[in-house]
Amino acid sequence: MNRTTLTQKGIVSMLFFVLIVLFIIGVLWASHDDGAGRRFEQTNFEASLIAPTWLGGESTETFVFGTDQLGRDLFARCIVGGAMSLGVGLFAALIAVCVGTIWGTIAGIKGGSCDAAMMRVVDILYGLPSIMLVVLISVAASTLVTQSTDSFVSEEVVNVVALFTAIGVVSWLTVSRVIRGQVKSVMHRPSLQACRVIGVPPIRTFTHHIFPAILGPIIVYATLTIPAAMLSEAFLSFLGIGIREPLPSWGNLASDGLSQLNPVHSRWWLLFWPCLCIASTLLVMNWLGNKLRVRLDPTLRMST
Repeated sequence: MNRTTLTQKGIVSMLFFVLIVLFIIGVLWASHDDGAGRRFEQTNFEASLIAPTWLGGESTETFVFGTDQLGRDLFARCIVGGAMSLGVGLFAALIAVCVGTIWGTIAGIKGGSCDAAMMRVVDILYGLPSIMLVVLISVAASTLVTQSTDSFVSEEVVNVVALFTAIGVVSWLTVSRVIRGQVKSVMHRPSLQACRVIGVPPIRTFTHHIFPAILGPIIVYATLTIPAAMLSEAFLSFLGIGIREPLPSWGNLASDGLSQLNPVHSRWWLLFWPCLCIASTLLVMNWLGNKLRVRLDPTLRMST
């Protein structure tokens, strides 16, 4: 690896670090409660539907992304919405990777009839409409919280938890198949056969031989599952089933912006900024996943 490659990777790493720090600062700023409520929820009907000030929006205040129909700062709402979408994507990917890794590892190690039965379960779940399952789980959880009068958890928290749990539960199928294939290939290595001959305990065999060999695919598919989960969340929130008001997400912000597009007064900024955030984030996450895939896969690294 030459010095130029190291410099480029250092610049990219520093850029990612700076972006993460700026995003955290933006979330803290947008969620700050200054006595009049959280910044992303503060309404001002006198400043409703104002275009971005740098495009000539008529306002004494500075609105970088403009305002919505209630006069709320769209920039603050996009930042908090991004935190919600990223949070749902991260936790859903964590659930999917954990469940898929455990399921695929057990199927690959056991083999035989156990492997066949577990994979048939995966095939059956593949035939079910995943979005419908997510909708059913989310609606059922919201209904239980609404009907429960002595709940100590707010409806907002339960709605978000039910959403990323539902997305994670239906997203582990592909991960389980990939991990199963990796485990079965690792099990045929001479080192694993030697472990069986000398009587190495199964737990030590997994922690010292199997898990290090499948760690690369786990990381890659975790990175690629995050944008898929975020896209599912945005789609459900766009339909009004996912994250609901007063919490913003890029999906429900895009839904609100779509309702403001008409031939008379086209408030394009209400739809443009959430869609731009979704597209750019998904592009970066998929690019990062492909880079990790090339980096961690020896065959792809040799071909490039």
